[in-house]
Amino acid sequence: MSAIDAQEDLPVLRLTRLLPASPERVFDAWTDPKSVAVWMCAGTTTVASADLDVRVGGQFRVIMRGTENDHVHSGEYREIRRPDRLVFTWTSSGTEGKETLVTLDFVSRGQGTELRLTHEMLPSQDAADKHRGGWTSILDKLAAHLDASGRS
Repeated sequence: MSAIDAQEDLPVLRLTRLLPASPERVFDAWTDPKSVAVWMCAGTTTVASADLDVRVGGQFRVIMRGTENDHVHSGEYREIRRPDRLVFTWTSSGTEGKETLVTLDFVSRGQGTELRLTHEMLPSQDAADKHRGGWTSILDKLAAHLDASGRS
């Protein structure tokens, strides 16, 4: 089996969410460390820190603080096209330390934005299933954050 065949066999996670804000606001929520610190936390975790160097080749590091331990997520920005697309690598214990790829597409839908999240190169179906739960929780918190910040 070639490396390309092996990569094609890896699970791909796709989620779509309608968010209550313009593509510009949703994109900016992903690239502002203060914003990310509010909503980028899965389940019952809270974010202890979010350090972002938002430029192609720039690095990010998000630490989600749990009750038992911290969960470190890091990566590199690969594509930045405000307000349409954001692509970055994603490495954590949940990816078994392997580099994965996240693509976010922001599509205008009336007064809101359809966010299409694609997470590729996940090492196993178990990792994909856990990330589905994590990303779903994170997108719920992002929607609430955008809704609350849109009213203030």
